[in-house]
Amino acid sequence: MPVKIIAAGGLVINEKKELLMIFRRGKWDLPKGKLDKGERPEECALREVKEETGIMNLELGNSAGLTYHKYFDTHLHKDVLKETHWFAMKANSSAKLIPQAEEDIEQIVWADENKLKECLKNTYPNIIEIIGKFKEDN
Repeated sequence: MPVKIIAAGGLVINEKKELLMIFRRGKWDLPKGKLDKGERPEECALREVKEETGIMNLELGNSAGLTYHKYFDTHLHKDVLKETHWFAMKANSSAKLIPQAEEDIEQIVWADENKLKECLKNTYPNIIEIIGKFKEDN
């Protein structure tokens, strides 16, 4: 039986309708992380986006959906089912972007349609799924 981990993250868009993408461990991704004890998914999503990107002035929007994926955790030595709660967020394109090195984040970009297509060629299936759903809804 896999261990269940709850996480939350953000689909952050700016006034130019560009989507914030991070590059970590060889793949394009969205900022997200595990819930702290007693933390609500909305609080976690805001905290994780701030920590991973350095953006302080975020505007939290509605839920953007859930994704699930399984992986083997080498620290726990167990299979993990990760449930990620996603939220729409807004930020200004002039916000200073600071990649969180401790989380192996090498690059942060505001992706327009062309850049996003490029990023989606090198990402995870659940990220393609949630971005597709987000774009349909917005």
